[in-house]
Amino acid sequence: MIRTGGVNRPVEISAAGRMEVRITAADVGKRVSVRCLSGAASMGDKFTDTVGVLTSWDDDVLVITRKSGESVRVDVSSLVAGKVVPPAPARRRGPAASYAELARVAARAWRPVESERLGAWELRAAAGFTRRANSVLPLGDPGMPLDAALDVVRGWYGRRGLPAYVQTATGAEGAEELLSARLEERGWVREVTAQLWIGALAPVADRAEATGVVLAREADRAWLARYQRKGVGEAALKVLGGGSPGSGGAGSGDGPSVWFASVPGPDGGPPTAIGRCVVDGRWAGFAAVEVDPARRREGLATTVMAALARQALAEGASAAWLQVEEENTGARTLYAGMGFAAHHAYHHYREPSRESSAGAS
Repeated sequence: MIRTGGVNRPVEISAAGRMEVRITAADVGKRVSVRCLSGAASMGDKFTDTVGVLTSWDDDVLVITRKSGESVRVDVSSLVAGKVVPPAPARRRGPAASYAELARVAARAWRPVESERLGAWELRAAAGFTRRANSVLPLGDPGMPLDAALDVVRGWYGRRGLPAYVQTATGAEGAEELLSARLEERGWVREVTAQLWIGALAPVADRAEATGVVLAREADRAWLARYQRKGVGEAALKVLGGGSPGSGGAGSGDGPSVWFASVPGPDGGPPTAIGRCVVDGRWAGFAAVEVDPARRREGLATTVMAALARQALAEGASAAWLQVEEENTGARTLYAGMGFAAHHAYHHYREPSRESSAGAS
């Protein structure tokens, strides 16, 4: 191990002390660390280090996908060192969790109105309400070559008047860096990147007194009046309530337990703050935490989450997760202060040559 740029970067060193390239095209799909020479030799040797999944090695160019989903192109001629490294740890802090476990928990928390299996892929639709409920969740092999599977996907969504989306993930062991690269090669467009964060549940419950928060099993008109999503129709209400084929919905005992929190507003107006929590085994998933813009920075979001966390603890949960988009710096600061940390990034790829009509991630 040598230290570069203040960060430990594993690169291969020979017994004689020389850096060596010990990766080949046969290592596509593995996590690698490479060091490349950059800049003119006359200006002195300058190096760039890249760690990620080797997603292709074509001709004299490597493509490495970093944890964030960013693809880095590397000329073979610039390589001075490279090696295969162990998979990235599943977590830095918070509860231990695999990508597959979290992907399934997150999918159960935001269930589509209809779904269909394609091998280990799940095709999901909910009349266009959010990409999460209107995209393919590819947890394994579709049971046919990729191009054939994508043809099936396009047809399935086309018959429903929807653009085809595939949701992939990067940055955790077992995630889909290779699939992301193959989609990009075929012209699929990445529209949104977000992260799934995890943390311990008890500290969230201890962050604030949950006074003044009303919990309910359904999203009433007042709660929906504060909710900022557009197009909240019948399909959206089913997604929010947790109902889907094979599920009894919120509180039915036949699926995750769904709770809605509200801080009542003045004079019977929209709530000052709202939130949603889905309890599924050891996991509690938070979403739709929104506060009246005029009342922000008063701790209301923390209060709502604390109330939901206490309910989740009472139902046996011990770990928490949530999803946050990259540009939402305010939410990221709030969640980091509660002990959450990023587990992996996820991305939505839209089929080529079709306008997007689904909502945000």
